[in-house]
Amino acid sequence: MIELIVAERCTACDRCVEVCPSNVFEPTAAGPPVIARPDDCQTCFMCELYCTADALYVGPNADHAESADQLVVLASGLLGQYRRDSGWDEWRDRYPNEQWLMETVFRRAAEDAR
Repeated sequence: MIELIVAERCTACDRCVEVCPSNVFEPTAAGPPVIARPDDCQTCFMCELYCTADALYVGPNADHAESADQLVVLASGLLGQYRRDSGWDEWRDRYPNEQWLMETVFRRAAEDAR
């Protein structure tokens, strides 16, 4: 479950807002988004995958939130670990990670097939 946004690392790009399938985040006028609906988090880690600033921490417990101490998480090296371990950025120079756009891709393919 989403636990933490480290404001000092966040670039306010709002990618987490765009890719979250559960609409957990709420953009703000200036600064990092807010975790507005943490109970809706599916623990899918999409926000962590797309956060190139490593500003998000999603806890491994999908059933309930566990308080995460920002200093402990920063010291642990866990920020960005899921993206690194998954190989998400391994081919970033050749292929963009746009899985969240697949609905658009399928819609365009269906329109082209007509």
